Amino acid sequence: MAKFYIIGFLILLTFDTLAQVSFKFAATNTAPATLDFLWILSVLKEKWAYMSLVGYIGAFVTWMTLLKHAPVGPAFAASHLEIVTVMLFSFFFLGEHLSPLQIFGSLLIIGGIIVFAMAEADLNTEESASDKDGSIKEEVRETVTIGQESK
Repeated sequence: MAKFYIIGFLILLTFDTLAQVSFKFAATNTAPATLDFLWILSVLKEKWAYMSLVGYIGAFVTWMTLLKHAPVGPAFAASHLEIVTVMLFSFFFLGEHLSPLQIFGSLLIIGGIIVFAMAEADLNTEESASDKDGSIKEEVRETVTIGQESK
């Protein structure tokens, strides 16, 4: 199941990053933004506007699939890695500047996701141990009850 989560979140990050970067390219290619017919027509002709839709639809489908199986708290936290991936893409491929504060914020996001994942793993371990204890106690209770009925 861990492999499913890792692959799923990598796909989600890819679609989210595609959507945001596509918006950037679409905005740059259709600038300046004006609310008139010619600008709207230029947006409708822009391939990057459609790529952003592909990114959003892909992210939506991936997110819905992940939520069937993943706990919503850690999943929601992990979905915010897109902030980091978009920032890194912008730095490496678009030549945008990274400030120390942005780097620190990214590290906080990654650290928070790791803490959520560790807490969820601990919770799952406790629940499975408690389930085992609970089922053993129930079996003992049933055995005692059956033994008392036969007397």
